Amino acid sequence: MAQAMKIAIVDDEQDMRQSISQWLALSGFDTETYPSAEDALKSLGPDYAGAVVSDIKMPGMDGMQFLKRLMSVDSSLPVIMITGHGDVPMAVEAMRVGAYDFLEKPFNPDRMTELAKKATQFRRLTLDNRALRKELSDGSTLMKKLIGASPVMDRLREDILDLGQADGHVLIDGETGTGKTLVAHALHAVGANPRRKFVLVSCAGIEEDALTKRLFGPFEEGGEQLPAFEEARGGTLVLEDIEALPEGLQARLLAWVNEQGTPAETRIIAISNLQEQGKSCEDVLRPDLYFRLAAMKITLPPLRQRGEDILMLFTQFGEEFADEYGCAPPQVTAQEAAQLLQAPWPGNIRQLINVAERAVLQNRRGSGTIASLLMAENDETQPVMTTEGKPLKEYVEAFERMLIDNTMRRHKGSIVNVMDELCLPRRTLNEKMAKYGLQRADYL
Repeated sequence: MAQAMKIAIVDDEQDMRQSISQWLALSGFDTETYPSAEDALKSLGPDYAGAVVSDIKMPGMDGMQFLKRLMSVDSSLPVIMITGHGDVPMAVEAMRVGAYDFLEKPFNPDRMTELAKKATQFRRLTLDNRALRKELSDGSTLMKKLIGASPVMDRLREDILDLGQADGHVLIDGETGTGKTLVAHALHAVGANPRRKFVLVSCAGIEEDALTKRLFGPFEEGGEQLPAFEEARGGTLVLEDIEALPEGLQARLLAWVNEQGTPAETRIIAISNLQEQGKSCEDVLRPDLYFRLAAMKITLPPLRQRGEDILMLFTQFGEEFADEYGCAPPQVTAQEAAQLLQAPWPGNIRQLINVAERAVLQNRRGSGTIASLLMAENDETQPVMTTEGKPLKEYVEAFERMLIDNTMRRHKGSIVNVMDELCLPRRTLNEKMAKYGLQRADYL
C-alpha cells in the first residue's frame, strides 16, 4: 500500500492552519503545519514527498516570495496558494510564477481536498519518474548492463526512460551486437506495467505457417502455449527481425494494431537488424505498418562511436572472466588501449565480450597480445583502424582514466597504494580523479 503523501500547511494564523490540517488529515493526508515561510523552508527540499498549501499574505516572507523560493528549490513541487477575496490578479501572478492552483477565501473544504489529491498524485508521479531516472543513471538492476559514460549512452538511457513511460509502439534498430533485445527489456522494465507479460518472438528462420500459428494461433486443443498476441495481452510483445515478417502477416499485424486503438492495450516493440546492410525497415515493411510501429524509434549507437566506454566495458568483462577462470585480468598497455579505441568493432559489444574472454585466457597461459586478437577478429588484411580519426589527446585521456580506474580497483580504493604504484602526488591524483569522474567511495 502506498504511503500517505504529505501536505505542508503554511499560514501565520493558527486557527486557519489547524482547520486546514484537521480537514486534510480526515481525508487521509499526513499534514505538517508551519507558522511562517521561513520555518517551512527549513523542511521543504527537492525530494519532499507531498504538496504545499500556503497563504499569500503573511508577515515577513509573504506567499509570493515563498513561492519563488520553492520554485528555485524544485520547480515541480505543487504549491496551492490561498488568496483573500478580490486578490485574483495576485493569484494569476502566482500561477505564472509556478503555483499548482489557488483557492479564494472563504473556500469549500471539499474543493481543498480535491486539489490536494490532484497535487499529491502529480507529486507522486514526478518523484516516481525521478527515481526511474536515478535508477537509469546509477545503472542499477537491469539498467546496470547499459553501462557507459559517453554522451550517446546518456541519451540512450534518457530515451529508454521517456519512451518506456509513453504508450506508443517502438521500433529499435542498430547494428548487430549493440544490445537491441536488452533495450527492449529495459523499455518494458521502466514502463507503466513492468509486472505484466513480456513475450519475445523472432520472425526470422521460421516458416510462415508456423509463425502465423505462433503469433495468431489457433493452437491445438490442450496446448500449453497461447498465441503470442494473446499471451502478451496487456503487456509487451517484442518482434525480433521484424523485417523478416511475410507480407501476408504484415497485413494481419496491421489490422491487429488498428483494432487496439489508442492507447494500445498491448505494446509492440519491433527490432530490426537491417542497419548494417545499409537498409531500413521502411524499405521492406508496408508503409502503413512501418509508420505505426515506428511511432517512436530508438537507434542504438555502434561501439566505435562510444569512445572510452570501450575501455570501461573491456575492463569490466575482463574482470568478470578473470573471476570465472580464476586468474588475473589482463593489464592493458597504452598502445593496446589505443588499439582497442581504434578498432572498428563490426560485432560491437558481442565482439568485445569475445575479445575480453580470449584476452583473459591468453593472460592465464602467459602468451599472446590484445593486438593479435583484434587482428584476428577484424580480418588480418585490414588495418585495425576506424574511419573516425580521434585526436591523440582523447586516446591519452582514455588510457589515463582506465589506468587510474584499474589501479583503484586493484587496491580497493587505497589512495596511498595508488599514489605509490602510479608515482603520482596526492594532489595530482585527486585532480585527475575529479577530471574523470572517479570517486574513491566506489572502490571501497
